Amino acid sequence: MSDPTADTEPFRIPDNELDDLASSLAKTMAEVREHGVILDRLASEAAPTARPTAADASDTNSPAQSTSVFIAALGGKEYAAELAELRFWVDHLFLPVYGREISTTRPWCAQWHEHPEAVARLHALWLAWQELTATKAGLTGPSTWHRDHLDQALVHLRAPDGPFAACTTSPTRPNHRVLATPAPKQPEQAELAA
Repeated sequence: MSDPTADTEPFRIPDNELDDLASSLAKTMAEVREHGVILDRLASEAAPTARPTAADASDTNSPAQSTSVFIAALGGKEYAAELAELRFWVDHLFLPVYGREISTTRPWCAQWHEHPEAVARLHALWLAWQELTATKAGLTGPSTWHRDHLDQALVHLRAPDGPFAACTTSPTRPNHRVLATPAPKQPEQAELAA
């Protein structure tokens, strides 16, 4: 019996398609290396803290822990760890995709993590992103995140009178200033005596 492939020519990819394939492969390999760097950085940082679930909150036998996953309700080491994770998400996902040009009508501060309102809004946005981009959120989860969470957060964060209003919007003249918040009302002496 004769070999059926003996009479046929070997498959050959045209040069122009080979160049496209090589370019695509190079881009993919660069992305894989970049993801490897990110994964190495994550692995070298402290292990992320487990987020309490509703079941954890209802378990009366669990050790004392924060009753909220929201960063504004955390303190000390919990806050620092959560802020480190948030900064990674903002710097490596949020800003590269959604960080539009900075202007007086759309301010942004490179030191956003020092603005309490920005931290709170970005953290809420990140929590929603984690839930709505998970597989269990289904195919419409990311769209829901954009519509219900991202769009509203950006309106407030990047508003001319938002948390970055006092920061310079020119990259050639960087300036950072956290606006003072109203002080809590102090009880008057008469109320204290009562």
